[in-house]
Amino acid sequence: MLDKLQDPWEYGASEGVIVCIVASAPALQAGLSSIVGEMEFVEQVLTTNSLNEFDEYRAISDILLIYLEEESSTEIQTAIEETSVLGVLIMAADENEAGRVIPENPDQAWGVLPASANSEEIEVVLRALSAGLSIGRPDLVTFHHDLGSHDDPPVEPLTGRELEVLQLLAQGKANKQIAFELGISEHTVKFHISSMYSKLGASNRTEAVRLGVRQGVISL
Repeated sequence: MLDKLQDPWEYGASEGVIVCIVASAPALQAGLSSIVGEMEFVEQVLTTNSLNEFDEYRAISDILLIYLEEESSTEIQTAIEETSVLGVLIMAADENEAGRVIPENPDQAWGVLPASANSEEIEVVLRALSAGLSIGRPDLVTFHHDLGSHDDPPVEPLTGRELEVLQLLAQGKANKQIAFELGISEHTVKFHISSMYSKLGASNRTEAVRLGVRQGVISL
């Protein structure tokens, strides 16, 4: 399925995220609403039967979760225009079809999951989307903004240890967990993080992960 889905990553998702679920079947709405509503960073879950009904929640939704049925890329993009939505999660029985509806140059973060995805997988993707990170299986979909060009490397290359620390940051590990996993002190971890920020031009963990992915030095 997706890479690195062992744990729900701590991407620094904002508290109070509002997720709007679009699914025509009441049972699907109820099931997805129950799963998403249990997530700590989600303040409210809204449900609609179709993209046409999304207009009612357009102004307040942060993430749009669509159980893909007949919607096209144009219909989805039209539905999210003039909104502050951070990301769109597509769930579908056919992942290849889900990948094809993603616009070539999206303004939002996008995620793809199969209809069979479990609650942990859904949480991982929603957290990533809330931090502006697109996520999906590379063989199914290419993201053009967050997972884009590898032609813009850091001014000074990251060391092997810094790359290890950055990859663990991308998995949501805290400094203490990184120190334990790498067998180094927490102080040394902080030193590597500070050095990475300087080289990448990042000011926080979320930005460092995003830049690391964009520059191709780590993978999600």
